[in-house]
This record gives sequence, C-alpha cells and structure tokens, in this order.
Amino acid sequence: MTKRGIWRLTVTEGFCASHCLRGYEGPCENLHGHNFGVEVVVEGERLDPKVEYLIDFKKLRGKLREVLASFDHRHLNEIAPFDVENPSSENLARFVYRELEKALDGEAARLVSVSVSEKEASKATYMEL
Repeated sequence: MTKRGIWRLTVTEGFCASHCLRGYEGPCENLHGHNFGVEVVVEGERLDPKVEYLIDFKKLRGKLREVLASFDHRHLNEIAPFDVENPSSENLARFVYRELEKALDGEAARLVSVSVSEKEASKATYMEL
C-alpha cells in the first residue's frame, strides 16, 4: 500500500472584546471581556511548485485577521450574528470557520478547524465533516 503525504499548518491570532452570555444565569451573563485566542488549522496534499509551501503563513494569517477585524475592541453582542446568537466561544469558532472557508476558496490549503479560547486553559473547536 502506498502512503500519501499531507501537510497541516497552524496559525494563531487574537482579539480583545467584551460579551455577555445570554441565559447563562451566572457571572458570565454580565458584561465582561477577554483576550480571545484563535487557532486555525489548514491542510493539503500539494505544495506550490515554485516556493514549495502549502500556503504562505503571512497570507493565511492575513485572511484570518480580516475575519477577526470586526471583533477587535468591540462588544460582540452588538455585532451580527451575535446580536441574536450568543457570542460563546463555540459560536465564534463556527462563525470564523465559515467566513475563513470562503476566504480560502481556490487555495490549495483547505480549512480543517478553528478553535477559540477565552483563556489558555480551555478552547472550543469547530470543524465540518
């Protein structure tokens, strides 16, 4: 059996924002803020023949920054879709995943997952199978 190779790349970014978790019935229902961390994983089987990389880290990070730009130093509950949907880490990860997937259309790298953390000890990861 012939094995085939695959490359996985990971980039991280962050943003500062406040939110309130509607219906939480605890302190997190009140206005509070985080230094959110976002981790993106992409993968692919073929490298660019000229430079021999899957995708330029700078390009991938730039696309992620574009998606996150509307969140930085904002109150997430005031930004669509989080004006209706709870701005939980889970929902943020799904939103970023779907926006970044559109931004990566046509690239050799395909999106695997997006993780969002409110602190280093815990994170929510979203992927589509």
